[in-house]
Amino acid sequence: MTSRIAVLLPCYNESTAIAQTVAAFRAALPDATIYVYDNNSRDDTVAVARAAGAVVRTERMQGKGNVVRRMFADVDADIYVMADGDATYDATAAPALVARLLDEQLDMVVGSRVTQVTAAYRRGHVLGNKAMTGMLAQLFGRSFTDIFSGYRVFSRRFVKSFPVLSAGFEIETEISVHALELKMPTGEIETAYFARPEGSESKLSTYRDGFRIARTIVTLYRIERPLLFFGAIAALLSLAVLALGIPLIVTYMHTHLVPRLPTAVLVVGLAILAALNVFTGLILDTVVRGRREVRRLAYLSHRAPGGDDRRSDAVGA
Repeated sequence: MTSRIAVLLPCYNESTAIAQTVAAFRAALPDATIYVYDNNSRDDTVAVARAAGAVVRTERMQGKGNVVRRMFADVDADIYVMADGDATYDATAAPALVARLLDEQLDMVVGSRVTQVTAAYRRGHVLGNKAMTGMLAQLFGRSFTDIFSGYRVFSRRFVKSFPVLSAGFEIETEISVHALELKMPTGEIETAYFARPEGSESKLSTYRDGFRIARTIVTLYRIERPLLFFGAIAALLSLAVLALGIPLIVTYMHTHLVPRLPTAVLVVGLAILAALNVFTGLILDTVVRGRREVRRLAYLSHRAPGGDDRRSDAVGA
């Protein structure tokens, strides 16, 4: 039985590189259908992609996360290969990524980027990658080498059980969290990463996206580990209660008076807030467990990737 493979290429102003990208994936996966999803490009991306032989569609809501949500909802396939349309990812590695997914019945294989070209990476993005990698390892007990890689291969059950919530470039983090949260079988393969072709410009901003990364880290702790998040707030409030309350208690023990009534009121208020945070964390922790069970059931409703003869049919082996 032949597996239907879809190559998904989200694009924004990539007229310089999209034809090269489509041609490279066409050569690597000749039986795949290549989709280019344009995100309000102001150049000739749509015309160039269509001329290159891709199926071109448009997503009007700006942001990569919005494009991925549309792609995952619209495209029907057994295996999904997602990359960027800027010719930075090695299309020749796609058959190996697909084969790994099918051979080991994985739900996601990440193309971990390896490059010797300094211009291909920005220092801020490298630091953000390391920070997010460590954070996910702490949250879930495991992580990925390259959290922000846009080169990934997915099973159908991953794609159709993934409720995309991100709007922008946080989508790679959300994808990784979805796999880790549901304890999906995943893998990584090192792939070459190239600098953009001359005339092609990156859409990333070191400071803006760095802020998004920091915000995403805080949000993930709040959503995925609410007891830890709100427990930490409760602990800080409790320290403030001790720092302000102990002198009041000592004074009261000696004089039987409360000389600083506003401070005493503040201490009581902080103690109440600390208790509320603990209960909030406990309640949300139960909610998160229930939500995770629902997502797991949605994931299990789809067939596992692979099969007796799918690998050879899919990658032409």
